[in-house]
Amino acid sequence: MKFSKVAVWAVAFMLVLTRFMGVEVHAGKAQRLESVRSVSRESKFEQSLGEGQRVIDIYDYPDGRGFVADLEVIEQTQLYGPDISELRMSVRVEGQFRLHVQISDKSNSRWEVPLSLVPRNDPSLRKGSRFALPQEQLIKLTYTTKPFGFAVTRISNDEVLFNSTPSVKTSLEGVESPSFNSMVFKDQYLEISTHIPSSATLFGLGESTRPDGLPLVKGKTYSLWATDIGAMNANVDLYGAYPYYIDVRAGGLTHGVLLLNSNAMDIHYGGNFLTYRVIGGTFDFYFFVGPTPLDVVDQYTELVGRPAPMPYWSFGFHQCRWGYKNVDELKYVVENFKRASIPLDTIWNDIDYMQNYLDFTADPVNYPEEQLKDFVEELHANGQHYVLILDPGISIAYENYTTLKRGLAEDIFLKDEQNENYLAQVWPGPVYFPDFFNPKGSAWWANEISEFHKKIPFDGLWIDMNEVSNFCSGTQCKFNGVVYPNLNECYLECKESSTQWDNPPYKITTAYKNIGDKTVAMGVKHFDGTLEYNAHNLYGLSESIATNKALQATRKKRPFILARSTFVGSGAQTAHWTGDNAATFKDLEYSIATILNSGMVGVPMIGADICGFAGDSNMELCNRWMQLGAFYPFSRNHNIFGAIPQEPYVWDQVASSSRAALSMRYRLLPYFYSLMFEAHNKGAPIARPLFFAFPEDINTLKISTQFLLGSGVLVTPVVLPEATTVNGYFPMGTWYNLFDYASKVESKGEHFELAAPSDSINVHVHEGTILPMQESALTSAEAMTTPFTLVVAFPASKSSGFATGKLFLDNGDDIEMVIRKGRSTFVRFFAQQSVQRGVLSSKVVSGDYAIQKGLTVQTIIILGANSAATSLTINSVQVSSSISSSFDSAAASTTISGLSVPVGSEFQLQWTTQAHSTSPQGLNLATVTCGEKL
Repeated sequence: MKFSKVAVWAVAFMLVLTRFMGVEVHAGKAQRLESVRSVSRESKFEQSLGEGQRVIDIYDYPDGRGFVADLEVIEQTQLYGPDISELRMSVRVEGQFRLHVQISDKSNSRWEVPLSLVPRNDPSLRKGSRFALPQEQLIKLTYTTKPFGFAVTRISNDEVLFNSTPSVKTSLEGVESPSFNSMVFKDQYLEISTHIPSSATLFGLGESTRPDGLPLVKGKTYSLWATDIGAMNANVDLYGAYPYYIDVRAGGLTHGVLLLNSNAMDIHYGGNFLTYRVIGGTFDFYFFVGPTPLDVVDQYTELVGRPAPMPYWSFGFHQCRWGYKNVDELKYVVENFKRASIPLDTIWNDIDYMQNYLDFTADPVNYPEEQLKDFVEELHANGQHYVLILDPGISIAYENYTTLKRGLAEDIFLKDEQNENYLAQVWPGPVYFPDFFNPKGSAWWANEISEFHKKIPFDGLWIDMNEVSNFCSGTQCKFNGVVYPNLNECYLECKESSTQWDNPPYKITTAYKNIGDKTVAMGVKHFDGTLEYNAHNLYGLSESIATNKALQATRKKRPFILARSTFVGSGAQTAHWTGDNAATFKDLEYSIATILNSGMVGVPMIGADICGFAGDSNMELCNRWMQLGAFYPFSRNHNIFGAIPQEPYVWDQVASSSRAALSMRYRLLPYFYSLMFEAHNKGAPIARPLFFAFPEDINTLKISTQFLLGSGVLVTPVVLPEATTVNGYFPMGTWYNLFDYASKVESKGEHFELAAPSDSINVHVHEGTILPMQESALTSAEAMTTPFTLVVAFPASKSSGFATGKLFLDNGDDIEMVIRKGRSTFVRFFAQQSVQRGVLSSKVVSGDYAIQKGLTVQTIIILGANSAATSLTINSVQVSSSISSSFDSAAASTTISGLSVPVGSEFQLQWTTQAHSTSPQGLNLATVTCGEKL
């Protein structure tokens, strides 16, 4: 369904509480309706968790933007502990498309996600905001008084988006029972449910590896608990926690629901209901009304933080492995990439470079500081980059370890129940963990990064093991003074924790037996008294924030960080990868859904370990994975210690396929980078599910092995062994093969069987797209200086059509990614053709940067051209003889080459197929020179 931008912005987002089983509110003023009886159940049913709450009082906010309601429990129960007797609910309108509902203990404060980690931007509070009240209604909230429940409704079609009020159903035996429990609120157990209609398709609630594909599966429970367990394990909680889902209804109407809560939880999708079971915190809900998938992500990231801009070089290809023995081997790898003519932007080091696996050290034998520094400077001279790993555990086993000494002096480590530094074990043996909630901890971390950067001028940091991972379980561990290197089994003597935090009354379905297993004990405290029980899922986010600030201060350039553990808002700080997968075709296939889920939760810079991390890869698998991975937003080959080498030059066939696929990636770098700019401004994923561009097409909701880059490029990889064809779904329109332009798919919304020989991957551009491309090169630094080609895709089966595109340019390293005079250029492209005429024009914002760099459009390729262009003008001037135009009748494409049009200057190219006509009269240029605001 298409929505007019003008219409959407004209409709306001204002809370209206309407008459619904006991309470009616008009214009933000609450009134108790004496004539309406409270709802009661004449036939009570047995509920071990009680009958919920009743509303006892309502207070309006003076600004008219919501209200507060007081609730009291109807019946005390003891399952999972006693109920909190009195609750308070606040309801606030925030901006045009967002509703905030929070329910908590009325008398006592409870844990909430800190604003310092997730900012919760409220646009309606901005001075002079266009979101300020009064506004017309897009959404309304209704509630029942007894038992309490609330519903959120989209006013335009009266569709209920969320409804926590249980309905009563009669079984075959004639016994009444609820569809689900009324709301439950105890100290360590919170439960709330919502009805889900049969027309809904749900996405999100991660992170986990999902063999069933992208949509949530009815009957499954999704557990949210940051856990160090390999991503090759399906259907278990992994590294990230995202209590957020997107709900797509009939016709493509979409909304989002975020429960901003960092405690452990199970979310059960029962088919016609969804139930949250949370072991702490509050109910802190945000509802995003959409109405399109892109609108929902825009509204969600406006709240939790826009995705951080990534440096240009990070969109190049990366190579890593756990097991590069020394600097000479790194040099060997880089040289082999060059010898094989395979692009390489960044070489990485896993923990091999460290001395005894100590952070901020280099092995004096295999990675001497001076030798490693010289190597990195050679990389920089070649336009390449270097990233190294850091784990949060700081070893205590070495007396002269200055990083530990400075940390002890500042007292920045997590504390156990006796207020001693909490002892754990990871790769370097016994360790303390920094507390990134502590401002002194973040400052200490920044200092260590700065001091190490003076020795090794790295370009980015990879922060791993930050769930946080611990090889031991328990509290008050002891170290006997003997270090056992390379041993990932616990050798500390640890006391088993028996607190209510490590053994809560409700146990979520984690990958391990208890939530405190293989991580920090739940009773461990942060500097402000915050329990790990509450903050566990936030450790990776807090480390990412500290690392981002440290890199900005140290390098004075745009940070690049890759973090394993993430939470809501992590995308504003870091890139992410899918974790420790395996070298199997199943893991290749599953990576697609995981990457798409990451983009939907605001982490668009996402990739998987290409060719597989664990186990030995093979030629066929690595061949297909390099083809797929060339189109991940973050593209990195990485494998485990002891596995056979899997760099793309190892096998001739893989090298050939990699050259082809990565050559296309490097040609598309301007497109990737422009999508990053869109993500940074609007939250839009770089890699997107098909339904993001085609929400009305119900068939796109089930597609889990294809993805879009932006809205115009479709990637259809081979995900099965021994396959030479691939079945792909193509939404309506013409799709042109990007590798040859000639082969195309004209679809009414259908599946097609495509040829997929071993040396190729299917990548198509959709009609209506203008694709900015540059020349391929072995580094992004070289590629970004080459001339541009604009690929303009019109419908093949129609004689007229439109196309649009965008291009953002800057030096790729400025800390801010903004349109700024002399520092960046932003261009919109618009094209239209009729039977005999066509026009392509640009609209430039701040063109100085592109002009300074001498960037030009050299070639224009028109796909779906009606016939040969016999007359060309640029800015109403007939083109010179040095500009050539050729028409391929078989491909129905026109190529105009020899141009030298400055990207930073506005231009209008006009063509006609009639020799006597020199201007495309009859085209409505106004329709192609206006576009939506950034």
